[in-house]
Amino acid sequence: MSESRLRRVAVLVLDGAKPLDVGIPAQVFTTRASMPYEVRVCGAAPGLVTGGDGLSYHVAHGLSALAWADLVFVPGYRHPDRDEPPAAVLAALVAAHERGARLAAISTGAFALAATGLLDGRRATTHWHYTRALAAKHPDVRVDENVLFVDEGSVLTSAGAASGIDLCLHVLRGDLGIAASNHAARRLVAAPYRSGGQAQYVPRSVPEPIGERFAATREWALHRLGEPLTVPVLARHAAVSPRTFSRRFVEDTGYTPMQWILRARVDLARELLERSERGVEQIAADVGLGTGANLRLHFQQILGTTPSEYRRTFTQGE
Repeated sequence: MSESRLRRVAVLVLDGAKPLDVGIPAQVFTTRASMPYEVRVCGAAPGLVTGGDGLSYHVAHGLSALAWADLVFVPGYRHPDRDEPPAAVLAALVAAHERGARLAAISTGAFALAATGLLDGRRATTHWHYTRALAAKHPDVRVDENVLFVDEGSVLTSAGAASGIDLCLHVLRGDLGIAASNHAARRLVAAPYRSGGQAQYVPRSVPEPIGERFAATREWALHRLGEPLTVPVLARHAAVSPRTFSRRFVEDTGYTPMQWILRARVDLARELLERSERGVEQIAADVGLGTGANLRLHFQQILGTTPSEYRRTFTQGE
């Protein structure tokens, strides 16, 4: 793709499309000085599309927008376990993927991607209410019900509607860097990074007030990443035993406490690489990873790159 042209984003509106699912990518990627994207909202054909929740959409573009796009979002729609998108839509999604476009589903939009066969053998997620239905209808898909989004490279899926914001910010982090993603998050008045899984939003038979305490501990830890943070230290702040803390932390976030701390430290290092001139050794010390060698190891394991390559890729500024 030429560096000079805008990145092309298509938002595919299917019958019964959910308003929030449609609006999130359309708003996040709307062209502005800080966002080098062009968005086209499309349907199976130009014209009126009956949406869900009492709204309809007048779309200017048909499936030709999928042949134009670098990134295609498929918002969630009603009755995904019962209704299948038209064959022409599925064929256009497959053709876009074969051409090299990324496909990203929000919520129940995952059913449309699964119907193409492109999720077979891959991890995927969808709204918690439909995870079992997705697994039953498409048994070759490895459904993960405990995450906010899944990135399988050329195909991405997210959980319930609000996690579409998490998915969009994740795409921005990969395309433009963490500073641009954080800038977009501030504009949306959204958390720049939610590592917790959707399991925390599934209704439980008994109230879980301890969850708020753990959220406060996570926030506390984010402001102390340069300090020694261990499970006993975190558990003491949450006022529970280390064993209870570890067990409940995994249930709430899908990560062990130290996995979560490691990823938070890597994210802070990413921001410092983008927005400061500090050396790798200094950044490693500042974020609590100790040495440059340790930072390089975790960058390679989590991001598949080195700190120096990351800094060269993502320029400073918003």
